[in-house]
Amino acid sequence: MKILRKAPHLLPLLALIFVGACASNVTSTKGPPPGGPADIAALTQAIRALGPEVDPDEAARAARITYEYTHQLAQEYQITDPPLVHNTKVNMGLKPRGLCKDWADDIEARLRLEGFQTLHLHRAIANADNIRIEHSTVIVSRRGDGMYDGIVLDPWRNGGVLYWGTVPGDPKYEWIPRQQVFEMKRAREARRAGKA
Repeated sequence: MKILRKAPHLLPLLALIFVGACASNVTSTKGPPPGGPADIAALTQAIRALGPEVDPDEAARAARITYEYTHQLAQEYQITDPPLVHNTKVNMGLKPRGLCKDWADDIEARLRLEGFQTLHLHRAIANADNIRIEHSTVIVSRRGDGMYDGIVLDPWRNGGVLYWGTVPGDPKYEWIPRQQVFEMKRAREARRAGKA
């Protein structure tokens, strides 16, 4: 601990080493593997199952693009570590991007380019009001449905390997609409400002 008192700038590096040593979800130095045809087919089927109004071609396109773009972003973000280690590297300026918000922003922007007519994209945040790390994602639903009827598209949690599943069935996160989180934060800031 004497080292930390004399060289506090080493604390982020030591934290990075500690988190890296404890991480069980280690990605190879080549980066995460791409999704294969069976992965894309399974996601396509899940999107089609959102309702009979979902265009099969749109479902297939959304699934293919999500998997392909996830892999492309993993290369661009230089993903070689578990998510929290990568976040630390981004925050230290050692990696360009790859926070969950980056993944969600980029996946959403790419999918919006498709101009889907039978699908709708939502943004959601988990852990916005507790000690755990705040997490952002994109959700795809049938047009006209709310985000809770949709499918989470989350490439961050598994270090560049796409996780997807229903919103209520997500075993790890309780999602809240992003706009609702923003409103809660604005209200909290207004209360703090009023007390100052």
